[in-house]
Amino acid sequence: MNPQGERRTEDQVLALAPDAASRKAGARLGVPGPWSGAGARAKGGAGAVWGECRGSGSTPYRTVVDLADEAGPGFHCTCPSRKFPCKHALGLLLLWSAGGEAVPATAEDPPAWAGAWLDRRRQRARTAPEAVEGPGGGPGKPAADGESARRRADRRAQRMAAGAVELEQRLVDLLRHGLAAAEGSAYGHWEETAARMVDAQAPGLASRARELAPLSGAAGASRLLEECALLHALNQGFLQADRLPGPLAATVRSRVGVSTGAAAVLASAAPVRDRWLVLAQQDGDDGRLITRRIWLRGTATGRMALLLSYDGGGKAPELSLPAGLVLDADLAFHPSARPLRAVLGTRHAPPAPSLAPPPGGGAEAALRAYGEALRDDPWLDAWPVVLSGVVPVPDPEHGWQLADADGESALPVDPRCSDRTGLWQLAAISGGGPVTVFGECGHRGFAPLATWAPELVTL
Repeated sequence: MNPQGERRTEDQVLALAPDAASRKAGARLGVPGPWSGAGARAKGGAGAVWGECRGSGSTPYRTVVDLADEAGPGFHCTCPSRKFPCKHALGLLLLWSAGGEAVPATAEDPPAWAGAWLDRRRQRARTAPEAVEGPGGGPGKPAADGESARRRADRRAQRMAAGAVELEQRLVDLLRHGLAAAEGSAYGHWEETAARMVDAQAPGLASRARELAPLSGAAGASRLLEECALLHALNQGFLQADRLPGPLAATVRSRVGVSTGAAAVLASAAPVRDRWLVLAQQDGDDGRLITRRIWLRGTATGRMALLLSYDGGGKAPELSLPAGLVLDADLAFHPSARPLRAVLGTRHAPPAPSLAPPPGGGAEAALRAYGEALRDDPWLDAWPVVLSGVVPVPDPEHGWQLADADGESALPVDPRCSDRTGLWQLAAISGGGPVTVFGECGHRGFAPLATWAPELVTL
């Protein structure tokens, strides 16, 4: 990655694109024609590029890129795209990287619309450390606010406990009347149960209740019983969390829906410094929030880490770490019996590209890693693993598999991935030979997210 404010090459810009379609559309906008009012500033480490791009409407899209962050550029655009960065941001960076007079350098302040966004972004960056070191009753809060926060937390805990008790009674009723009785009105019953858990401010219980509806009926009776048992264990664990070991209690609370803020994690958890390889980045959209997941692996510690960030209003989160970068940084892990989710702390150097694949294992090693994680967190759906020396095999009857090159064992691909074109891309990259694949291994199978053969390709 380039130093702050330094021009990037075309390949470095296109590597920021979330997908191939964005790269193609961004390349078409990397010419002067559609742009006006463009400019760039690299004064005092406050690098930024801005411009207005003519679109299909009467008002041009205003685009600005912050180049001052060592972790990578930040993007903002008034277009409605939910991709991040959008094609306009990519086109602007390509136009700037080409040099010439289309994006003139200036020592003046950017236009007001660009400056306002840059100021807000940098203000957030300055206040984040202050939130960790704040005085009084909590991180970044005065004592009075801290006391109010504790009262709110107590009230929420009482509501969540009442919700867990109610859910326990519903599970008892279900088992008393028999699983077959739930068939027919299953969706309505579990949706109503989930709504009750939302009212109790227990989103984790709500999402698990919704997952039970498709399992109702004879075909899913066995799985329904298993999930009810896990839900019962989660309820009882939450109601008796004070009797559990600290890490397990933290896991239970997070599964129910009690979250710990990033500032609190940074203030309380011991930082883990490593050179973290970015394995994959993926966005999800539930209609309200865009969730960005970034998976990392420590090159020295071998630890897996997951960075989660959210944003609403159709905009993707600002933190972007394209796969293949190596980041020398501190991570603070959320408390858990099997820590995975982390918060990005101090960054000791700008990210650097690395095309070398991470070390991995075969199908048995992946299942063993998932089993060990499941032992500590029985509500875990999947665990991130790296498979090395596997061959993607399409099977018309049983779905896709990732088979060890020696033919000894194989992992089924998660059926939810079966309609993704990425599986055919993976097969094309493999060409029938072994590849290294990163993904999540769980009870549904293996969900591939990225592969190396020999260069990184994100699925």
